[in-house]
Amino acid sequence: MSWVAVLIGIVGGVLLLWLALVATPWIAQRGSTDPTSLREALRLLPDVIGLLRGLVADPTVPSGVRIRLGLLMFYLVLPIDLIPDFVPVLGYADDAIIVAVVVRSVARRAGPDALNRHWPGTASGLDTLKRFAGIPAG
Repeated sequence: MSWVAVLIGIVGGVLLLWLALVATPWIAQRGSTDPTSLREALRLLPDVIGLLRGLVADPTVPSGVRIRLGLLMFYLVLPIDLIPDFVPVLGYADDAIIVAVVVRSVARRAGPDALNRHWPGTASGLDTLKRFAGIPAG
């Protein structure tokens, strides 16, 4: 498998995770006419990437968090997937599901204090991530 296919798999997985994170606040605020809510939702992907980068670099975060993120990156660059990427939609969906599960697990394991410390975005974006991870906002 070529590096282009691997890159497409990684981008596809991250994009599907981003779409899932964007859909949560958008569905919750469908009746709202506030244009800033959609803008905040569109900003989540870079913030999640910044959060993960901060969690990996923080020595006070449990080592299990760094191990999970390392295993996630290893899985994403492997040419072998649970469902091969050439299968339409499902090939990239398995990557997105695994990314979402790992991000949720990492957020729970790191805890709200670490999330608050490393979140580079807005408070509403952090609340959205916490809702996704099942962590009480606050």
